Amino acid sequence: MLELAILGFLYDAALHGYELRKRITALTGHVRPVAESTLYPAIKRLEKAGLLARETQPGAVAAPRHVLSLTPAGGQELRKRLAEPARGDITDENRWFTLLAFLRHLDDVEAQAGVLRQRLAFLEEPASFFYDGERPLRAEELDDPFRRGILTIARATSRAELAWLRDTLASLDGITR
Repeated sequence: MLELAILGFLYDAALHGYELRKRITALTGHVRPVAESTLYPAIKRLEKAGLLARETQPGAVAAPRHVLSLTPAGGQELRKRLAEPARGDITDENRWFTLLAFLRHLDDVEAQAGVLRQRLAFLEEPASFFYDGERPLRAEELDDPFRRGILTIARATSRAELAWLRDTLASLDGITR
């Protein structure tokens, strides 16, 4: 998720590390704060792989800044990760939001629709956070008000996302016809 966010934000514009961290934190930080000890090793890995370039620019007031930009190979890697998401990128809400934030960079409308169809199929599977044996439990079947709350909120969120997915897929299907 972190590498995808780095590639996605740098696809938009060259950034120095502090600005990149701010943007990633704005996208994912409310659930998974991004520490410098996590971000900078990921940047170094991507740079070593030839996906990022680093340029030193004079600082406006203080020390020189290192500005990161995406290489052509980095853009290609981003599009590959968007077109071929891992199962966890589809099923984990935080990873899904990160993928969704950059899906516009995938130029192929059919490929975009394919990713959305994967998420749609996942959301249409019967599921719950709580089970009676193999049977998923619904909110109305629970006495615990807190667990009932989790399921009620999840159902409302899923309904909203399902509606958005279906509308967006219909729109994308209209573009390809």
